[in-house]
Amino acid sequence: MGGGANSDSDPNSGSGSGPGTGPTGPAGPAGSSTGTGTTTETSTAGGGFAVAAANAVRRPRTSARAVPRTRKARLRVAKADPWSVMKVSFLLSIALGVCTIVAVAVLWMVMNAMGVFSAISGTISQATQSGDASGGFEIESFLSLPKVLLFTTVIAVIDVVLATALATLGAFIYNLSAGFVGGVEVTLAEDE
Repeated sequence: MGGGANSDSDPNSGSGSGPGTGPTGPAGPAGSSTGTGTTTETSTAGGGFAVAAANAVRRPRTSARAVPRTRKARLRVAKADPWSVMKVSFLLSIALGVCTIVAVAVLWMVMNAMGVFSAISGTISQATQSGDASGGFEIESFLSLPKVLLFTTVIAVIDVVLATALATLGAFIYNLSAGFVGGVEVTLAEDE
């Protein structure tokens, strides 16, 4: 019986199953008391897989994105619709006619305020005055604001009709010439 006591108290004996006893206790890689090494192999394989997965993910390169790319496309205007050209040219010529009428009215008011018409009228009436005391040509009555605006409106209406007709005729001529030579090529660019 004394031998049993000696065997239980021996720290180097491999029969003890408590933690920290035996050569595979705390010295084992995963803290297991069996010492088979299967846990160590599994953890190594898992770590290797994590490293391989991290290397497999591609990270975007910042140096390649620093220079913006420009996409370009070459297109050809093969046909111009005469109806749409007529509508657009009609609206643009109306806008141009209204701007012309307003500009002439403002210019007439500025010139009248500066006294240009009275000075020109005095000079012309002196030049056209006959020997008797009869007055010469009165330019102020000829260049009054209603007469100037009426004349400008007539010119604007003629401009609307002519510009619309010429633009529509130009669309027909472009369609004929595009059938022979292929039309106008346009390069479009898009910034990313």
